[in-house]
Amino acid sequence: MKGVSRPNERQRVGLCAGCAHGHRVVSAKGSEFWLCAKSDTDPRFAKYPRLPVLECGGYEPPHPVTRPHGSGAR
Repeated sequence: MKGVSRPNERQRVGLCAGCAHGHRVVSAKGSEFWLCAKSDTDPRFAKYPRLPVLECGGYEPPHPVTRPHGSGAR
């Protein structure tokens, strides 16, 4: 499940809640973790960082959703 940034979540989780690489993971028992996908390609980043993450050199804002040309509403 991709992270969704809400005000309370942003305070509790930090930058991961609004990062293109941050993914919310919920276990079968209901525990919540945040996975950093940047850790797949760069060992400097923890797979499950300690929260809240207040500073991160790998932070990127979410990528905008793009629509194919000509599929927009009029």
